[in-house]
This record gives sequence, structure tokens and C-alpha cells, in this order.
Amino acid sequence: MKKILLIAAIAVIAIVIYSFAVPQNEKKDKPEKGVVIQMNNDLYLKNVADYKDTKEWKFKGDKPVVIDFYADWCGPCRMVAPLMKELAKEYEDQIVIYKVNVDNESELASALGIKNLPTILFIPKKGDPQVIVGSADKSTFKRAIDQVLLGKPAK
Repeated sequence: MKKILLIAAIAVIAIVIYSFAVPQNEKKDKPEKGVVIQMNNDLYLKNVADYKDTKEWKFKGDKPVVIDFYADWCGPCRMVAPLMKELAKEYEDQIVIYKVNVDNESELASALGIKNLPTILFIPKKGDPQVIVGSADKSTFKRAIDQVLLGKPAK
């Protein structure tokens, strides 16, 4: 019994030490690199655009953005999700990829006119956002990122 308590105590101490030793992301408002970031209404208003105070489109970000509007119950959305993860890694220094669960963020989805799922919004630093409604393959998403967000010529 003493051995079990000793092992448990060591495990608890190790977890506590690990939690303090691993650097925490101090700037939660800065987008992470190489991952798809779960977005809520407040994050959209802060990092992308303000649809509440102005009707004029003005992008706030410093990198182009992709936003994947999805729902957990949506089959095509589940097919797109792993592609977005791959693209986030491939373009980690060039763009930021967010995902928005429309069931949890109905105000944001409604404000942006999201009616079908998945809807993928491509927001360049300058110019108007572009959209792909429905599922697509990775090459289609890459082409949109390269041309709409990064300004590369069509191949």
C-alpha cells in the first residue's frame, strides 16, 4: 500500500512540475502557427473584422485567413477538417486557418450569411473575401489559397 501511495505522490509531483516547466502560450490573442484554431465571435471581431460597428469591410489581420464554417453533424465538414489541418501545417508561416462551429456561434454565422455547410471563407489581406461552399479536394483549397490569399498566378 505504501508503494502505491508513493508512486501516486511521485506522479502528482511530476504533473505539477511539468505544468510549470512547459511554456504556456502567453499571447492567446496571437494566432498559433500550423494548427487550425477554433474561432468564436469575439475572436472574429478582434482578429478578422468588425461587423457590429461598421458595414464597411476592413480586415484586421496581419496574415491572410481561411475560415472553415462547420457543424459536428455535417458529413462533408468532417471530410474537410483533416484537409484544413494539413493546409495549416503546409502554410503555417503564410496564413492562419480558423474553424467556426455554426451550432455554437450562430450569431457569427448569421452575420456572415452562412447558410450551407461546409462554407470555407478565404480572406486576403487586401481585397474582398472569396468563398467555397461545399466540400472540395485539397488541390482546390490549395489553388484558392495560392491565388486568392497569396496572389500567386494560376498554373
